[in-house]
This record gives sequence, structure tokens and C-alpha cells, in this order.
Amino acid sequence: MKFTIWLALFPSLLLTNLSAQQISKDELLFLTPHWTGERFPDGRPKVPDALLQRMKLVTLEEAWAVLRNENYKHQYDDGWQVINPDSVLVGRAVTATFMPGRPDIQRVIDDLGHNKDGRVKSQNTWPIELLQKGDVYVVDQFGAHEDGPTIGDNLGNSIYTKTGNGIIYNGAIRDINGLKELGGFTSYFRSYHPSHHLNNPDGELNTTLVGINTPTRIGKVTVLPGDIVLGRDGGVIIIPPHLAEKVVKTSEIIRLRDMFSHQRLREQKYTAGQIDTRWSAEIEKDFSAWLNAHMDKLPVPKEQIQELLKARTW
Repeated sequence: MKFTIWLALFPSLLLTNLSAQQISKDELLFLTPHWTGERFPDGRPKVPDALLQRMKLVTLEEAWAVLRNENYKHQYDDGWQVINPDSVLVGRAVTATFMPGRPDIQRVIDDLGHNKDGRVKSQNTWPIELLQKGDVYVVDQFGAHEDGPTIGDNLGNSIYTKTGNGIIYNGAIRDINGLKELGGFTSYFRSYHPSHHLNNPDGELNTTLVGINTPTRIGKVTVLPGDIVLGRDGGVIIIPPHLAEKVVKTSEIIRLRDMFSHQRLREQKYTAGQIDTRWSAEIEKDFSAWLNAHMDKLPVPKEQIQELLKARTW
């Protein structure tokens, strides 16, 4: 169901959107005012694909530092099990929130979802229909373990086909061997259990879907639809869309400076003391010359290096 804040802010919208358990476009615009770029038709921020590709080289430390400096102090979570731990997961969040099963809520959500919105099958499939290329399905499954998994290899195949990505799943998954066979299904989950969720309001009921593309919580992090997921090295960091470009550009500058520093240290042109402190004017000028000389060979887009050089005063 919608949260109380939605009732206070958007009473008329609630009456039309209740059955879908899905945030409206106006609500998404309200919650993401700092994003001024392109959006999906439903209002979800659409960080460009090219920026997502560059994000794959960003480290957790680099992203964390930028977010911390912007006063976003609760963006990182760890303690995950991982499929493809040597790969990097990057994409735009599509969120779903489940709660422990409750028959009365389950019945009305099922009834309105099936009869008004034309949704089919069980609730755990509904958010997956929204997924697009470059998305990451982010699910708060309240840590459910036995009889909790709502994702196995069938839904995993559907998710991967739609997005080219894996999932962030705060709960147990099943069919883990089948999921591992999906080569690019890099995913973060809390546990594994061979059981499956039960969703019969007149019998056994373990999970109820209460939100699609609403704000949700994954561990210690609040996630909004359209946030950028960066999962790597066993941890997950969630980047608000309006800070994604700053995170990437900061990472690229650090990467270039590190490459230059390591090369000059190997050449013994500078001492560790000279490099591991605020650089002198001489080193800064050398760095600019190095960027110009190696522009076509560096792991940063040439246009970005040119932009960096224009901004430099050395």
C-alpha cells in the first residue's frame, strides 16, 4: 500500500494508482527534483547509457568519497553473497518491496491487480514486467529465508533477458545453480534456500508485494527508482542520479592521476614524498603534458580528457 506521506501529498493520485502499488510519475518528479536530465515515460530518471558504461570502472571508495562529501552518508551496504563476484554490476534501479504475507492485503492487491490493471500470475512477477535494458531489479524481501525466495532461475532468465543485469535482493534466492549459468547475471543476495515463496491468501502465505518503484530500503540504504546501483568487490553503493556524473568524473581524474603517479615513480622522476602530497606546479604541468601525449591510449574517453585539460590552469 502507499505510505502515509503519499496520502498527505497526493490524495487524488492514490485513488487511481492504489491497485498497481506503483508510484506515479508526479510522485517520482516530486521525489527526484535534482535530476534535470532525461526520464522514462513513468518519470524515472534515465541516467545515460554512456555514463553507466563509464561507471563500471568506478571503485567503491571513489563513489563513497563523493557521496560522503555531498552529505549522502548512508549509501553503502555489504555482507552480501554474490553471483559472479569478479564482475561489476551497474544499472538504474527498479524497486520492489515485499512484506510478510497478510491475507487481507494479499486479497485486495491480487483482486485490483488482476481485475483492474490486467496483471497476470503472482505478485512476484509484476515488477519484472517494468524492467528495461540497463536496469537493476532492487528488491526488499525483508531478509526472508525459508519459504521466502520469490526469484529462481525462471524469473532470473526473464530479468536477465530484459535488463542484461542481475539483481540486488534482500532475501533468499533459489535455483542458484541455474542462476549461475546466466553468465552476466551478477547479483547480490542475502542467502540461499531451496524452498519457494507461498502466496495463497486462503492457505500458506509468506510474502505480500506492497510497492513497485516506490522508495525502498536495502540494508542500511534508501533506494529510489532511477538511482544508480554500483555493485562490486562484495559491496553495493547506491548513487542518486544527479550525482552519477560527478562520481564518474571524479573517479576518472583519480584514475588518471594514479596512472601518471605510478609511471613517474617507476621512472624515478619524482620521489614518493613529492607524489604523495599536494603536487608542485612543476608536477602539475608535467601531468598536463602527459595527458596530452597519452590522450588516445588512456582508459578515459578522449572528450573527457580534453574537458579536463581545458579546466586546468597548469
